Amino acid sequence: MRAFTILSGKVLPLDRANVDTDAIIPKQYLKSIRRTGFGPFLFDDWRYLDPGTLDIDPATRRLNPEFVLNRPEHKGATILLARENFGCGSSREHAIWAIDEYGFRCVIAPSFADIFFSNSFNNGVLPMVLKPEEVQAVFAVVAADPVAKITVDLPAQQLCLPDGRAFGFDIDPGRKDKLIRGLDAIGETLQHADAIRAYEARRKAQAPWLFK
Repeated sequence: MRAFTILSGKVLPLDRANVDTDAIIPKQYLKSIRRTGFGPFLFDDWRYLDPGTLDIDPATRRLNPEFVLNRPEHKGATILLARENFGCGSSREHAIWAIDEYGFRCVIAPSFADIFFSNSFNNGVLPMVLKPEEVQAVFAVVAADPVAKITVDLPAQQLCLPDGRAFGFDIDPGRKDKLIRGLDAIGETLQHADAIRAYEARRKAQAPWLFK
């Protein structure tokens, strides 16, 4: 998993509340359990004018010019900004895979669905909870200058706007540490590989019949 420390980037303003995981990555793409290949299908039903499947090359499909993700000024955005209850609906981990692969490293919203919130941390994406008025302030910055960059400082737990304003955000210390070190659950477990091997050796010596 990629480490996350400080991110400075453009913002995609998705001015919608209750964005569910079916909107983030529709059901027809869940046939694949690979963790790659989902970026082109992010917000698929809103992004394209015609339906798609895993067998259709997204490059052949017509883009919806009205959808914010397709606007040229937001190309290359690495921070996704949304309204409350982002990631609600089913627990599909494909949703955060699609967000991550598209290039977003941080999602900002006033609130998140619990499972999506956990899946984000497990995949190296920071779900940042800000107060509704702070989220509105970020929307205002992007509305005034669509190519403005904001800075997410995870060690300092701050979001910094171009005009000098800074908003603090809370994060569980354990999750913060794993993001900064780039550790998912497997990576964290492997930090104790020597202790695990030592335990297995002791168990084999104490109860060799279990290993026959």
